[in-house]
Amino acid sequence: MLIIDARESDSIDKALKKYKKKFERSGTMKQLRSRKHFVKPSIRRRQEILKAAYKQKMYGNK
Repeated sequence: MLIIDARESDSIDKALKKYKKKFERSGTMKQLRSRKHFVKPSIRRRQEILKAAYKQKMYGNK
């Protein structure tokens, strides 16, 4: 549960902005999307290796 410290002087827009930022940082949506379907650990590891190789190829020479 996310708790936002909203003061009386703050507008509802500021409180909503704080809530959205805190929600994004908590990673709740990312976790929900990853739990939508099961991915085998070997496939997850292979994806990480391919992603790292791609990043190394793109940014490693600089």
